Amino acid sequence: MRDVVIAGVGSTTFGKHTDRSIESLAVSAAAQAIVESGIDRQRIGALYLGNFISGPLNGKEVLAGIVGDQLGLPNIPCTKVEGACASGGIAFRHAWIAIASGMCDAALVVGVETMTHGSTSQVTAALNCAMDNENDGKSGLTFPGLFGLAWRVHAERYGTTRDQVSAVVRKNKGNGLRNPLAQMGKDLTDEQIASSAMICDPLQLYDCCPASDGAAAILLVAKSIAKETSSVPIDILAAIQTRGSARIAGHPDLGTFEATVSAAERAYAQSGLGPGDIDVVELHDCFSIAEIIDSEDLGLVPRGEGAIWAAEGRTGNGGDVAINASGGLLSKGHPVGATGVGQIYEIVHQLRGTHPNQVANARIGMTHNLGGTGVACTVSILRRGDA
Repeated sequence: MRDVVIAGVGSTTFGKHTDRSIESLAVSAAAQAIVESGIDRQRIGALYLGNFISGPLNGKEVLAGIVGDQLGLPNIPCTKVEGACASGGIAFRHAWIAIASGMCDAALVVGVETMTHGSTSQVTAALNCAMDNENDGKSGLTFPGLFGLAWRVHAERYGTTRDQVSAVVRKNKGNGLRNPLAQMGKDLTDEQIASSAMICDPLQLYDCCPASDGAAAILLVAKSIAKETSSVPIDILAAIQTRGSARIAGHPDLGTFEATVSAAERAYAQSGLGPGDIDVVELHDCFSIAEIIDSEDLGLVPRGEGAIWAAEGRTGNGGDVAINASGGLLSKGHPVGATGVGQIYEIVHQLRGTHPNQVANARIGMTHNLGGTGVACTVSILRRGDA
């Protein structure tokens, strides 16, 4: 397998783009990545586009080909990749495989979603396509319900409190104020969080990420041609994908997601690194409690101490490990197909030292993208090329 590096990145803002088509957002982010890389687009050998619900919400299912055509790419494979909320992370891994295996020297990854034009019922129905509706749909349980159950399990086992979980919300909303791409940065108090609308007990309004529109893109190249690029190359040390249960009842323990645990273990093994080597992480905080569980599943925080570390500031900028310095999904937003690619965009800027909310001396970064009830997970580890 050949070494692969990230040569260029691009992103739109995340938020409301009701005046733009889904493909125009994808093309905008992709064009930024191509230009930044300095690689001629005629050298791109494959396009992988992460997207989840463009069919039910936009009536468009051949987005990869549409975007490739509008970008003026050569007659190459253009593939739309779907894995619920992990769609973008999976698209990134496919591009890495294509180059690492020698099938091409350059590949483009795009993640995109538009959601804000749909009604709440339309968006909820579309997102519920990430469930095993044959088995779980009849219960009426939605994803806030799933993570509400996860919170209750974590609280019963480890004593997790409302104020501890609120520390995650305050951190991520505050980080979002320092990220110009973020949708909902805000200075919040514990009182404001605790008095916000109840969504699915114990989850309240500020515990939930907003639906968003947006796109992000990454251009990958073989390390052998990295000298031709015009930006600081970022090494890809690991790109892992795993599967968990598609059914809620398939999880023996709702206080952990086995797909994340397994993906992290394999990523550490592939990279030759351990949790203590990670400086900055963008992980899948679709709900506040998810960040706490994810941080434990990734091995970054001791089991049962995720809420304690958050409350003590140990997962903030300047703490033991910086988690979601971008604002995460809670603040940046969650345009589902774009999220995993957007996480990589954020880590690339952290490792280059060019992030608006820079983590000091960041050299090793991780991304974590989780889909559905934990049915699909990706974990990637990146390193600054001249580190």
